[in-house]
Amino acid sequence: MKKSLKTALIILGVVVLLGVTGFIIWGLTPLGPESEALAAMESNANVTVQDTGNFVVFTPASQTPVTGFIVYPGGHVDYRSYAPVAQEIASHGYRVAIVRMPLSLAVFGVNKADDVIAAYPDMRYWVIGGHSLGGSMAASYAREHTNKVQGMAFWASYPQTSDDLSSTYLKGLSTYGSNDQILDRETFNTTLALLPPGTIMQVIEGGNHAQFGNYGLQPGDGTATISAADQQTQAADLTVRLLRAVEGE
Repeated sequence: MKKSLKTALIILGVVVLLGVTGFIIWGLTPLGPESEALAAMESNANVTVQDTGNFVVFTPASQTPVTGFIVYPGGHVDYRSYAPVAQEIASHGYRVAIVRMPLSLAVFGVNKADDVIAAYPDMRYWVIGGHSLGGSMAASYAREHTNKVQGMAFWASYPQTSDDLSSTYLKGLSTYGSNDQILDRETFNTTLALLPPGTIMQVIEGGNHAQFGNYGLQPGDGTATISAADQQTQAADLTVRLLRAVEGE
């Protein structure tokens, strides 16, 4: 091997190694959680919180839930950032589990919902959903596991073109903030035909992309004109509406 070629291969190897190392470091330093999210990770009189390491589960303290909601976090967002909205949903009588994703990217953990479902075999209904990239990956799981989940929730998200849910019996929800500048509206509109029939559609006026969680400002996002608490309350109410539809109410 010529010296110049050997040197070039060594340089290429170093560049690849640095790239992989940089990606891993990036994945291990996600956005959030903010103080509000950390506070919501604590149990209170209404909801008990348990972090298993693989997922954090919120359970209503005063009743035994029969329906659960599995949340896939947005890309490069710490899973704990969604604790406030999970607390709100759980307070209505539902078990909520936020999945911790490898390198904070749901694309590396599409089937992580299996761990949650296996941990609670007595649950009657499951709904899966997620924020942004998390919603897209949750849709991939839902398409392949209609025997395990009965509903799908998109928070500022949409299915991949390969994940057509329009012929399933799933109940659906799709919501986003009116000031969201991250969501690709063109793709969002193109994929509407892939949603389950009768999907609940609702725009949260004044909301943006990042305020579905508590992880701070997101570069490129629009400015919200409502508080994160307000946006999350509305998102929780819509999700509860979906959960009730799954239960037949």
